Amino acid sequence: MTTTEPRRPGDARDASPRQPRRTHHRGALAVFVGPFVALFALFYLLPIGYALFRSFRTVEREGTFGPAVDVWGGFVQYQQVFASEAFWTSIGRVLLFGVVQVPVMLGLALTLALLLDSPLVRGRRFYRLAFFAPYAVPGVIAAIMWGFLYSPSLSPFSAVTGNVDLLGGGLVLWSIANVVTWIYAGYNMLIIYSALQAIPGEIYEAARIDGASQARIAWSVKIPLVVPALVLTGVFSIIGTLQLLTEPQVFRTFTTSISSTYTPNLVVYTTSTVPNFNLAAAFSVVLALLTFVLSFVFLRLTNRRALA
Repeated sequence: MTTTEPRRPGDARDASPRQPRRTHHRGALAVFVGPFVALFALFYLLPIGYALFRSFRTVEREGTFGPAVDVWGGFVQYQQVFASEAFWTSIGRVLLFGVVQVPVMLGLALTLALLLDSPLVRGRRFYRLAFFAPYAVPGVIAAIMWGFLYSPSLSPFSAVTGNVDLLGGGLVLWSIANVVTWIYAGYNMLIIYSALQAIPGEIYEAARIDGASQARIAWSVKIPLVVPALVLTGVFSIIGTLQLLTEPQVFRTFTTSISSTYTPNLVVYTTSTVPNFNLAAAFSVVLALLTFVLSFVFLRLTNRRALA
């Protein structure tokens, strides 16, 4: 006679075979994530923290010719930032730049992406590479090239540049906008085109069955579905607008219409070469906060419009 031993709660035989054992790979996680965390902290968090620290410092001297001593200054540097007319003028200038240039660039990028996604276009690989190629050109090289094209004495289009002063005070900002658009339109086009490629083909097929033309599909199907990509490129463009530095810095060698405080980043660069690193750090912190606020407001507005 055999007896069956009663199973006790928690017995291993009660475990369901469908529940796999959880294995912890903390060591592997540290190996893969550790280098990223270290580099992120070293090259991102640490510089930000150091800039914040320097922005609260100031230099004092004992007497006229005494040694310079770096001491805690509180909000002294920020008082100079908010009192700087040149800095806020440059902020207004790049905001005007962005209000005009960003919609034009994104509209051009969207148009190019829609053309590449159209079944009527042949040679998509060639055109995709051709549209993206300007982004592969370094910004300094692109600015020098366009500077030569704009210069009346050097441009091969002297009939135009001789009559229209593209480097004058009234047009140089929009000449810079043309360079930025030429460089980044292809980059933004590639992001939008990738979003178009992710749209299921069944949606297009249903639209064709309903009798929609290619133009109607583009307007009513494709553009609404790539709005998230447009928002992403819009945020990138806002950040890039406030960080405008390379093109105006290079154009200073071609024209006197661009001052050392023409853009916010030029203000930071010029201040740091004085050198006044504490004030330059304060300018950088305020500029970063403005960039964050504008990007956040843009995201909130676009999200509300999408939900409306």
